[in-house]
Amino acid sequence: MAKSKAPSILEALPEIKKRKFKPVYYFFGEDTYNLSATLHKLEESFIPILKSDFDKETIYSEDRSINDILGIATAFPFGSEKKLIIVKEAEKIKDKKPLKDYASSPAEFTVLAFFHNGSITNLGTEPFKTLDANEFLYEAKELKGKNLIDWLISIADEKEKKLSEENAQVMVDIVGENRSMLEDQLEKICVFLNKEKEISLESIKQVSSELKQFNIFDLQNSIGVKDKAKSLTVANNLLDNGAEPTFIITMLTRYFTGLAKITELQTKNTPVQEAARIVGTHHFYYPQYVKARNLFSDQKLVEVFRSLLKADLSVKTTTSDDKTIITLLIAEILQ
Repeated sequence: MAKSKAPSILEALPEIKKRKFKPVYYFFGEDTYNLSATLHKLEESFIPILKSDFDKETIYSEDRSINDILGIATAFPFGSEKKLIIVKEAEKIKDKKPLKDYASSPAEFTVLAFFHNGSITNLGTEPFKTLDANEFLYEAKELKGKNLIDWLISIADEKEKKLSEENAQVMVDIVGENRSMLEDQLEKICVFLNKEKEISLESIKQVSSELKQFNIFDLQNSIGVKDKAKSLTVANNLLDNGAEPTFIITMLTRYFTGLAKITELQTKNTPVQEAARIVGTHHFYYPQYVKARNLFSDQKLVEVFRSLLKADLSVKTTTSDDKTIITLLIAEILQ
């Protein structure tokens, strides 16, 4: 049976940071952020052992055949103990099979690193089978859920800031799952905090406000109080600043799913902290959820979910303008 998984690209980083380089790396996957971060870390870690600029070369694969690349890899370094060859856009190499023999017996004085954008259909074919057998193959998968939250917390820790799991989730809810955007937002928060160590909910909200941009919570809040004009203004601002309509629809679906749970939670006298967790929000926002629930009857919630489903289908199956779809959605929710 063909192998369907490769080790995570994250497994390669500790040794790279210690400058314990393997002779070959083949990094591939859908996560462009991690591919880029690994490339940067590899170049950074190699600098101390680089004695000649000629011993570091970056190759774009569409310009060279695999045999040309391997020929360069087998040539001795100019003045360094090892040389680094980076091959970008490796997915464009038409015939990679010669890499099988090289991976079986690579040059000890060369670190040859391929960066392949996208997935690989069958890891059981060559040269991937041999690359994997020699532990040269690594996959960059997009982080989701708790893995993404843990990553964000670790980045904050590297910046000597303390970020709770709860507030990390708030950041993901506001910014989305794009790690470049999350890291950029985190950097702005750190500058805002200066010497303060704790990344609080208020600091996250303040930075968003300073940027004169609304976030998904602003939209939920305006819808929660049935302010149609404010809701449309916030939604258009979100779309103008790069938010996808599917993101807005997904977050509103989660919001109304949370509202639908509140009556039962109140009946059970569930503590606020636990209730907030169950409905999927920060405890700071929970009182606003309770107020919103009083404005949306059970029958209205059913209608809202129908509108959300219709909007989702429109995004995926029609050519309607994003703003038109979201405007109609908000109008139906608040009618």
